[in-house]
Amino acid sequence: MAGVIVHEWLARHGGSENVVESMLRAFPDASLVSLWNDSGERFGSRDLRESWLARTPMRKSKALALPFMPLTWSSMRFGDADFVLISSHAFAHHADWKNHSGIPRFVYVHTPARYVWTPDLDDRGSGLTARALAPLLKTVDRRAARQDARYAANSEFVRERIRSAWDRDAEVIYPPVRVGELQATGRWADRLSDAEQDQFSELPGSFVLGASRFVPYKRLDAVIEAGEAAGLPVVLAGDGPQRAELEARAREASVPVFFVIRPSDSMLFALYQEATVYMFLAVEDFGIMPVEAMALGTPVVVQRQGGAKESVFALGGGVVVEHLGASELSAGIEAALSVNMDFVPNRAADIFDEATFRSRVASWVSVGSAGRESPNVVR
Repeated sequence: MAGVIVHEWLARHGGSENVVESMLRAFPDASLVSLWNDSGERFGSRDLRESWLARTPMRKSKALALPFMPLTWSSMRFGDADFVLISSHAFAHHADWKNHSGIPRFVYVHTPARYVWTPDLDDRGSGLTARALAPLLKTVDRRAARQDARYAANSEFVRERIRSAWDRDAEVIYPPVRVGELQATGRWADRLSDAEQDQFSELPGSFVLGASRFVPYKRLDAVIEAGEAAGLPVVLAGDGPQRAELEARAREASVPVFFVIRPSDSMLFALYQEATVYMFLAVEDFGIMPVEAMALGTPVVVQRQGGAKESVFALGGGVVVEHLGASELSAGIEAALSVNMDFVPNRAADIFDEATFRSRVASWVSVGSAGRESPNVVR
């Protein structure tokens, strides 16, 4: 099927770009459209079309481009496509919504724009511009979402948000996780460079791992508190604007806290394997990193709010905590250590591998294109 795959903007790194790559593998003849492309050579020689925003300074400032995004997307037309498959976390689902050509439209939703619909989960929604534009953007966004299309969400958590924001229902298709790649190597520590080996050898034999960008909503401060409460060393892997604050907190901690700054994939995977438990305490739409840890046999602790709990329930590879108090996090670590992980990696491969995602997306588009109806409007 020769279709068009649409994505907000393309970056060198990002979970939503991983989804787009899997979509392109499922539909190798499809062309690609985005507001702008900052991914370098990530998408190779693929037929790629950018919007007019790519030719302006606004491509460097999403805040400045925000007011122009809905109109830019809604003015795009794909009249010669067999289908339009849209990867949306802001306003890409507006693409081609006014067309009357009968081209099937499929929208894979990472989240309705958080800075519009749930600003409490996204600091970008607290700015003056975002707050001033929010009422208008909500009206426009809801109207576009009510038009002819089939919707899929990347988690039940996002499915509920779609219902609340847009009055639409959605099929849940979990995003692709590189389970096969993770499990193809027996011991990732053997793949480290000499410098990485030296750093890895200095880590304790047992530790609590927190790995993510160093930003406040990832709650890496709570990972340190959990390690203190459980009496276990902590390893924090990543980097970001909260680094100095976390380093200061680490100096005051009652347990050793180690930092692995900007780990390579091999180092991150080795940390997953070596960790006693991986803690993921952010409120995320889904949360791929807990799946990666469980796929390598390490139990996880996540919080109930957000989508990360869904993979824990599906795989049985960890513990869900209600609150982020030190005592509850310590109890969560203790409970996670008693989880039987023997069959969890195999379940991860069956449910979350990239091949599973490709198969589900291809079936979703194929069946929907044949039926040419949009049944998932909430009545």
